[in-house]
Amino acid sequence: MTEPEDQHRGVDAAGLGEHDLIKELENIHRSRHDTLLHGSPAALAAHTTRMAELEEEYLRRHPERPVAPGRTRSGARARTPRK
Repeated sequence: MTEPEDQHRGVDAAGLGEHDLIKELENIHRSRHDTLLHGSPAALAAHTTRMAELEEEYLRRHPERPVAPGRTRSGARARTPRK
């Protein structure tokens, strides 16, 4: 990674405390749609990379996180169609 690209990455995800990791995840998910619609290709690539780093760190810390039944394939299929 070049120096200018590295300047915009933020704190290493593994170095964030739990509260800060959650805060970073909330912020990046909130800004994703706008970045997709209006960001430059470089901004979208940087956003994608950072989001993946944060999500991977969260999953590393919480491998046994609770999964809501409705967020699985079988759970989604069991939902009644909305009218």
